[in-house]
Amino acid sequence: MRALPLFLCLFLARKKGVGASDPSMPFMVYLDRDHLVCLKWSFNNLQDNIVFKLVVNTTGWVGFGMSPNGGMKGSDIVVGGLGPSGSYFTDRYATGNSMPLMDEQQSYTLLSLTESDGQTIMKFKRSLQACDDKDFHITDRPIKLIYAYGTTDEIMYHQTRRGTMEVNLLNFMPRSSLPNRNYISATMNNITIPNLHTYYHCKVMKFPKLNTKHHIYQVEPVIENHGIVHHMILYSCPSYVTEAYDEKCFKGNTGDACFGVIAAWAIGGGVFELPENAGIPVGGEEKDLYYRLEIHYNNLNLEEGMTDSSGLRLHYTNQLRQHDVGILTTGVMPFKHVQYNIPPKAPEFHTYGMCNTSLFSQLAYPVPDLQLFAVLLHTHLAGRKVRVGHYRNGQQIDFLSLNENYNFELQQIVNSGTIKTIKQGDEISVECTYNTLDRTGVTEMGLATTDEMCLAFLFYYPAIKITSCISHPNIALTNSGQQQDPMLLGETTSQQEVNEYQNLLNRALHFQMIIDENHEATIYPNGTLREMMKTPTFTCPTENASSRLFTPWMSPAGIVIFLFWIARM
Repeated sequence: MRALPLFLCLFLARKKGVGASDPSMPFMVYLDRDHLVCLKWSFNNLQDNIVFKLVVNTTGWVGFGMSPNGGMKGSDIVVGGLGPSGSYFTDRYATGNSMPLMDEQQSYTLLSLTESDGQTIMKFKRSLQACDDKDFHITDRPIKLIYAYGTTDEIMYHQTRRGTMEVNLLNFMPRSSLPNRNYISATMNNITIPNLHTYYHCKVMKFPKLNTKHHIYQVEPVIENHGIVHHMILYSCPSYVTEAYDEKCFKGNTGDACFGVIAAWAIGGGVFELPENAGIPVGGEEKDLYYRLEIHYNNLNLEEGMTDSSGLRLHYTNQLRQHDVGILTTGVMPFKHVQYNIPPKAPEFHTYGMCNTSLFSQLAYPVPDLQLFAVLLHTHLAGRKVRVGHYRNGQQIDFLSLNENYNFELQQIVNSGTIKTIKQGDEISVECTYNTLDRTGVTEMGLATTDEMCLAFLFYYPAIKITSCISHPNIALTNSGQQQDPMLLGETTSQQEVNEYQNLLNRALHFQMIIDENHEATIYPNGTLREMMKTPTFTCPTENASSRLFTPWMSPAGIVIFLFWIARM
């Protein structure tokens, strides 16, 4: 079946039977990489309705929902289509990987349902603050959207016609029109993947010469083998890296010092568009700079003879934007030798990495306010939750990012929607929660998928020289002077021992490391972990209090924003 063209989704409202252009639906995203499933939506009041328009390349049934973790269980789903007897549309909920059940309270209202040129177009609405316990509450945090569809109107198993994407519905950042087709290709070149569960391959390269500064405005993944490519990171190298190579990572080459993140992609992610006022700087350097592309291959089936040419396309323009973008790596030091281990048989175990931005001035000056606009969270298989706390004057003022239902298979760069300001002297704490009930041995921090990581990549502007701000607890000697060997925690570890170990880690001073683009570092060994507040929860508002709890989006400022989105389409 032919993919839904971009212009068709953008201008579908002009087609016969759909009506005139539809400026009331300013937000749009493709839910699949083949552009077969297009979602448009709008809202105009945080205590009113949200309206969706789903366009799918099929004349069969279509399904759309919101999920706590990207799977079926616990999802809030609508299913509809246009059959021989007319349209059908139902509000459902899923208890597992089976046919979703009919919701007793039908919270969604069908506005229109048509078929045109082989596509099904379903428009529907519901309240943002739906309080039916089977409905998913929509907040200003990212939500995992799911879809499925069939080729007929008989609602049955969708096979591969399904997918998941994480989207911030209320704080969405639409894509700008492409100013040109210029891009830099940073890809592998038909490398052979060994039959190992975990393999990291690194390619150190120069980019084509750009005599003047340009801005990268879009990062597009090029994935040749979706089943084994786990993540890709493109780093800038210090000036002393002057040789290209293409081989296994971390063999002691000079390229091992390349750790300034330029672009990133992880499993479940897609194309990432930067905000219109900011871009990643490239070109215009006095001397050639080198870059390191690192790809983590996760060859679970130990397949032999596989080759791969995956990588990233960096779309750039000479139309410079207002700000240079930087990416700051925060969290736990991702090194194998770091003795920060996770015990087995633990339903919930927390690790923490901290960053004190007052240390930045030792490597960069002056340090402006950093405007955070997006975050990529990263753990491995045991990760269940990731929270990034933001502290000022010793008190937590906000969360920079939250994912209470972390899914290893769905790691996307998520726009914050609202800009969050990090001032010099603020502190950042990254908390990762793991579940190791199915493990019999200690889980170490390391590179393998069966090891663990706890990282948050913060996308911000204006860029500064700092590339990493990471830490780990000094567990060899705690504040009380007690020695502790975490490797003694094994299969027979009791919950009391796990709790004692957790408390020991939480009391320990943190060894902090700040690294700049030249791989120079400053170290502070006495960091103190701050207490992290509970995640805010939603309570259904009473009828009398609702007007006080929510501010209408269509205020005068909201109208300006609304007209701005229309101009973007």
